[in-house]
Amino acid sequence: MKEPGPQQGKGKRISGSYRFLLTVLVLYAVVGCLRPELALTALTGFAGMLFKVLPILAVVFVFLLGINLLGPERIRKQLGRESGGKGWLIAAVAGIFISGPPYLLYPLLGELRKQGVRDAFLGVILYNRNVKIPFVPVMIYYFGIAYTLILSTYILLFAFLNGKILEVLLARRR
Repeated sequence: MKEPGPQQGKGKRISGSYRFLLTVLVLYAVVGCLRPELALTALTGFAGMLFKVLPILAVVFVFLLGINLLGPERIRKQLGRESGGKGWLIAAVAGIFISGPPYLLYPLLGELRKQGVRDAFLGVILYNRNVKIPFVPVMIYYFGIAYTLILSTYILLFAFLNGKILEVLLARRR
């Protein structure tokens, strides 16, 4: 049996993402032929979930676009090693105002890391996601203002502590 040469067998491979998409489409077609009501229910659920996730993806896209427009030098200046207290403040505020599930933010944070943002700041951003401005009035209503202030303060303080610990642990690995 003849083995494929350097040019044979290459270029015709389908990537994993296209194979996955093709598999899902074939499964939908099979289910659609066998049980159309089930396929319709699945498609409606998918559309509902898609419309919930699209705004968050749009925000992440805008942030990624902004990061690329700012450029690595400017980002490194604001959130790099020499940024000082201003960088910590920017990371804390960004973490509070960024919303959405963390798995949608990972590409954004990965791009920031490539641009030279300190690991500590990335940790602060992720940790401060737990302070949610829209939920503050509800927390005050159910738990009181003292509880809300103390909890929010602890989250902010521990975000800085966790960011610093993260940076120290990652520095040892390098």
